Amino acid sequence: MIYKQISDNFKQQKKQLALLLDPDKFGTEQMKSLSALLDRVTPDLLLVGGSLVSTDTYVFLNELKKHIHLPVVLYPGSSTQYASNADAVLFLSLLSGRNPEYLISHHVASAPLIKANNTETISTGYLLIDGGCTTSVQYISHTLPIPADKNDIAIATALAGQYLGMKLIYMDAGSGAKNPVSAEMISSVKQQIDIPLMIGGGLNTSSKIETACKAGADIIVTGNALEKDLSLIEEFSEVIKSFNQ
Repeated sequence: MIYKQISDNFKQQKKQLALLLDPDKFGTEQMKSLSALLDRVTPDLLLVGGSLVSTDTYVFLNELKKHIHLPVVLYPGSSTQYASNADAVLFLSLLSGRNPEYLISHHVASAPLIKANNTETISTGYLLIDGGCTTSVQYISHTLPIPADKNDIAIATALAGQYLGMKLIYMDAGSGAKNPVSAEMISSVKQQIDIPLMIGGGLNTSSKIETACKAGADIIVTGNALEKDLSLIEEFSEVIKSFNQ
C-alpha cells in the first residue's frame, strides 16, 4: 500500500519527494523523457492531477503507464478526475475553505466509484496558503487562502484535520505561487501535528526545497518547475537525499 510506504518513511524521519504531473501539460514526449530520468533517480510519489484538468485522466494514465512503471496517486481537483486505473487517490478535503463542494460534495460523488474499483484512499487535509497571487485552486474553489502570516490559523486547521482522522496534511501555496509556504508556518504546524506534512507550491529551486525540509516538511511536492525543466528532478532528489543520509 502506498500510504504504508509514506508512513514507514515518516516514522524513520525520511524526507520524501513527490512529482506532480498535470495531464493538460504533460505529453507523450515528456513521458519518454521522464522515463529515461527515472532510470537514474526515483521519486517517492508520482502524483497526477490539478485544479482544472480537461484531459481524460483514465486515458492519460493508460499512456503514462506505458512509459513509467511507478504507482500513480491521483491528486484530483474534483470528482470528475477520478480514474479507475490509478493506484491510489489523495482524498483531499479543502479544510482552509468553507465551500461544501470541496469539503465533502466531490467526495460523496466519487466514493461509490472508489469502492467499486477498490482504489486505495489516503485521507488528506488540504490547506491553501496565500502564495502572493491568485491561484487556480483559489479561483476554481471560490475559497480564500489562509494568510501567509497567520500561523495560528494554519495550526488550528491542520490540527482539526488530524483530529478528524486524516492521514496527511497538505499545505499548498498553489501552482505558480510567487512565494512558497514560509519556513515559519511550516515549522509552527510541524511542531503541533503528529501526521506527515506535505508542502507544495512555489518550490521551484533547490534552495527553496532545502528551506522547506529544514523547517519540517516531510513530503515535498513539485510540479511547475519540472514542466519547464525535467532534469531538475535529479537536482531536487539530491536535496532530499542529503537529509536522509
